[in-house]
Amino acid sequence: MRIRYQTGIATLVQFTAMSALGIISGINSSVSACSKKAGNCSTSILLSVVFFLLTALFFAAVWVLGSTAQNQRSTLLARALILTELGIILIALFNIQHRSNLLNSFTSIFDIALAIWVIVLAYRLSKSKGGRIVRSPVRSKPRSLHNPISKR
Repeated sequence: MRIRYQTGIATLVQFTAMSALGIISGINSSVSACSKKAGNCSTSILLSVVFFLLTALFFAAVWVLGSTAQNQRSTLLARALILTELGIILIALFNIQHRSNLLNSFTSIFDIALAIWVIVLAYRLSKSKGGRIVRSPVRSKPRSLHNPISKR
C-alpha cells in the first residue's frame, strides 16, 4: 500500500509515536526528579501526567484533523493541517534548543520528521483539489496512428 495522500494514517502514526515517546519521557523525568532529594516526587509525577494528557489530546486532535481532511479530500482542512504541523515543528525546534536531555531531543527530532511527512502528504492532498492523486505519466514520444512495418 502506497501512502500518497493518506493524512489520516500519517497522523495516526504521529499520535501513536508521540504518545509512546511522551510516556517514556514522562517516566524518565519523574524518575530523575524522584531520585534527587531536593525535588518533590509527587509534584513531578502529577506534572508529567498532566503534560502527557495535554500532549496526547493535542495529537489526537491533529489525528482527527488529518483523518477528516483525508476522508473529505478537503483543501481547506489540508491547509489547516499543514499550518498545525508547522506549529509542531516550531515547538519541537524550541524544545531542541532549550532541553539538555538526550531523550527529549530525540523525541523532538522524531516529531519534526513525522511533521514533515504529514506536511508532504497534506500538500499533495491540497494540490489534488478534491480529486484522487495519481502519478503523472512519463512523457514519451507520441505513438503514430499507423505502423510503418505493417505496410507491405
